[in-house]
This record gives sequence, structure tokens and C-alpha cells, in this order.
Amino acid sequence: MEPIIHIENLHYTYPGEDHEILHGINLDILPGTFTAVLGHNGSGKSTLAKAMNAILLPTEGRVLVCGMDTTKEELTLGVRATVGMVFQNPDNQIVANVVEDDVAFAPENLGVPPEEIRARVDAALKQVGMYDFRMHAPHLLSGGQKQRVAIAGVIAMEPQCIVLDEPTAMLDPSGRREVVETITRLCREKGITVVLITHHMDECIGADRLIVMSQGNIVADGAPREVFQQTNLLRREGLAAPAATTLLQALKSDGMDVPADLLTVDACADAIAAAISR
Repeated sequence: MEPIIHIENLHYTYPGEDHEILHGINLDILPGTFTAVLGHNGSGKSTLAKAMNAILLPTEGRVLVCGMDTTKEELTLGVRATVGMVFQNPDNQIVANVVEDDVAFAPENLGVPPEEIRARVDAALKQVGMYDFRMHAPHLLSGGQKQRVAIAGVIAMEPQCIVLDEPTAMLDPSGRREVVETITRLCREKGITVVLITHHMDECIGADRLIVMSQGNIVADGAPREVFQQTNLLRREGLAAPAATTLLQALKSDGMDVPADLLTVDACADAIAAAISR
């Protein structure tokens, strides 16, 4: 299977600075997958996200989106139509006074015919569970609802991939849950490739793949349950496995016969109950 995003020896230094942010990243993102990129502030994860959408261009190396080189200016529109971006602050992406007008903004600028825009807007709002709010004022919505409208605006462009750069950083736990459930459903039910940039461990549990970044390098890459077993690495990076995993590992080290690689509270509870009943 050909990757939707191919990153080869990617180095990046911000203009006017001497400190290199990314140090030779090599990475392929496959179509239809959910990849979470985890790391603290300064790890390079947001810089990597912006390189996937041609917002930032490599200092060295290359990024290909469906074979399109992001450094070629004539391909920029095609790159951004293929890989949509959702940013941290939804207020920065809201441009209209009515929800459905906001979602229609991007396809209008792409020259999509009006009748198709109508269909895209309705479909996108339904996909994120915001269709009933289509005539509402965006500024009156909750943070989670605003972010779902922002996601709908990207979906209306019909990208093959959505990159979300810490979309839950400004949200409360309820809003975070709304957004993560929405993007997970888009990947699983609609086949949209998702790349989620985050520093919240629990948002990575449902991903197919978890990448941990530190100081501009990839330091771990695998299925979440595999990465979360690397306790020494996580501790070194100031990260912790999900609470359920940490509890199971502690119980196992004390002699209880439980698996140590489960990630969710329900799975953890079931494993403990099974061990007690044996």
C-alpha cells in the first residue's frame, strides 16, 4: 500500500533561528489509519504536523503527499486539498456568523458548485454530529462544539487525510471526549486518514499507531499497547502510561495474574475481576 504521506530525512529550522527543530524524520502515514503523535511542548510534533500540509517547507529532505512534493508551489493547493488541518484554537478557524456558512467557506473558495456545497455542508455537519446546530451562531457554541464545526469545515473540502494539531488543548474533558470520538468515527466509518497531535496520553488509546517525539526525533513508534509497555522510555520523557495500564503493571509486579498491556478502564476492570475469580 502506498503511503498518503511520505516523509524522508525531514529537517526543519525556523527562519532566523539557529536551533534545528526536526532532525531527519523518516515516516510513512498509510491511508485509512489513525496515527497519534505524542510529545511535550518543544518535542517538534506541531512542526511535523505543519510540514504535512505544506504550511512549513523542509529545510532539508522532502515531504510527499500522494506523490506531490510540498516544496513545489504549483502543487500546494493539491497538497492542502488532500491533507486538511485542524488547529488548537477553534476560534481561529471560524470565519462566519452562522455554522453552515462557516463550513461552506472552504469549498466556496475551492470553486465547488453551489449545489454541491450544500450537499457537502449537510453531510459534513451530520458526520460530526452538528447538523442540528447548522443555523446557530458559532460563538455561542461550547469549545467542543466549535472544534467539531472546525472539523466539519475541513471535511467539506473532502480531504483524504485530516491532521489535527492539539485540537483538544483548550477544551474541558467533555469537549476533549467529543472531539476524540468524532475523529475516531471519521477514521473507522468513513476511512479518512487521521493524524492526531497531542500531549494527552488517553487520547492515543484508540489509535492504530502511536509515535512519541522528543527533541525533534522519533523515540518510539508502534501500536499504543506496545509503546505504553516501554515504561523506562516514557518515564525518561516525563510521560506516563494510561492509568489502567499503570495499575495492571503494578498488580502484575505484585504477583497478580493479569495482562499488563490493556489500555481502557473497562478492560482493566474485567481483567482484575477475572483474576480475582480464579
